[in-house]
Amino acid sequence: MPIEGDALPVIIFSHGNGQSFHAYGPLIDYWAAHGFAVIQPTHLDSRMLGLAQDDPRRPQLWRFREKDLAAILDGLDHLESEVPMIQGRLDHSRIAVAGHSWGGQAASTLLGATHPDPDDGSVIDRKDNRIKAGVLLAAPGRGNDLTEYAARTYPFMYPDFSTMTAPTLIIVGDRDVGSLSTRGAEWWRDAYDLSPSPKALFTAFGGEHALGGIPGYEARETTDERPQRVAAIQRLSTAFLRSALSPGDLAFSDTVSTLAADVAPEGSVETK
Repeated sequence: MPIEGDALPVIIFSHGNGQSFHAYGPLIDYWAAHGFAVIQPTHLDSRMLGLAQDDPRRPQLWRFREKDLAAILDGLDHLESEVPMIQGRLDHSRIAVAGHSWGGQAASTLLGATHPDPDDGSVIDRKDNRIKAGVLLAAPGRGNDLTEYAARTYPFMYPDFSTMTAPTLIIVGDRDVGSLSTRGAEWWRDAYDLSPSPKALFTAFGGEHALGGIPGYEARETTDERPQRVAAIQRLSTAFLRSALSPGDLAFSDTVSTLAADVAPEGSVETK
């Protein structure tokens, strides 16, 4: 968070599979440097925690992730009261949620996306009206298009985006392929294509799952290292959240125009 300033908008960020609150510095540091207070839980699947492979909680990791985000939201008053540096400085009326990969899937539930509980088939609905906007980075698409491996490993990953009504920026890479979907890079667009407006989509040209290097400054899993791509995502996501959390703020439209005017743009933007 910024050293100075009050009425700071809040971003709750959910990390990708195996990561922790130590990760995503290129995004988190940028958002904090531009006026946001960012809260990062470390989920139970983090490699940092070393959960045993036979731990009985493993089949419920998706549930713990979603509850982590809800617990932060419910406990924001307490959290603020316990940390002198932030007391009285957070704007509880301007809260956003963001996440990468599995974190994007978890974050989408607070924005209104639902999915079936693999234990009994009931619908998991965690939509929270305190969340005013979101940024989903490489969030998984439709469960019907999962590979056999992914369907077996992630039985909860059957999102219904038709109820995700909150303003959201979806960020994908046009070369993000892998073992999760049979549809290739197009699959990651589903959070945009299958949800109602208002939404925005940024497709990063040449972007793979790490989107140029957002997981960390020296993250080994970055296969598409490109500082210019990260910089575009930094600027666009910050501008989107400013405009979404402060109606009348033109930061997003101005940034979209600037990116489009680049001689060699890092990606394309769609809105609805």
